[in-house]
Amino acid sequence: MGTVETLTAAGIGAGDEVIVPSYATAEAAETVRRAGAVPVFADIDTQSLCLDPAAVAASVTLRTAAVMPVHLFGRRADLVALRAVAARHGLLVVEFEQLGPLDEAARRRREHAAYLDAHLTGVLTPAAPPGEDHRYRSYVVRVPGNGRPDRDAFARALRARHVRCRIPVQTPVHRTPSFRRELWLAETERATEQCLALPVNAATERRELQQLVSACNALGGLLRVAA
Repeated sequence: MGTVETLTAAGIGAGDEVIVPSYATAEAAETVRRAGAVPVFADIDTQSLCLDPAAVAASVTLRTAAVMPVHLFGRRADLVALRAVAARHGLLVVEFEQLGPLDEAARRRREHAAYLDAHLTGVLTPAAPPGEDHRYRSYVVRVPGNGRPDRDAFARALRARHVRCRIPVQTPVHRTPSFRRELWLAETERATEQCLALPVNAATERRELQQLVSACNALGGLLRVAA
């Protein structure tokens, strides 16, 4: 059963609200809209970049019917805490996407991520707590500083050194034309300005990781942009 069908089978539709993250693709919000309900955007946890249970609790209204967590970049949302919030308010928890079983590609990505965790300096790495099931579909670091100009300058400098990288979320969903909302989600905005995805796919070779580390560390983690 698809996500839309899960919502409609639970009687969720017109007049209902479903809490979703804004720091993600628009797919979860679009799914809620296709079911006839209204997506409500809540902030994210600063470490996992997934829905923050406390922010979800603060977003609940009399119209809230469900919470739709998105497991982002291969890292699981805190389902235990989210289900506890949902239970207190009588809400349904509908995972937008299942991560599936751990396969060899995910194990290889974990090895690459562990190497980067141990060798990168100047950026904030996404090191997960011991035992956390992180699949590293993307290896997302933060480039701290004064916001987007610092991160974007850092990305351009990496590309000039032939290191592939990308901005994982260019615009939060609540600021896109289709879902525009007048609200401030502090952690979502901060992640949008600071986060950068580095390559850790299963086919990445050790020399590529070494090149990536060398380029990042040589830049010192932060490039100032002239006014």
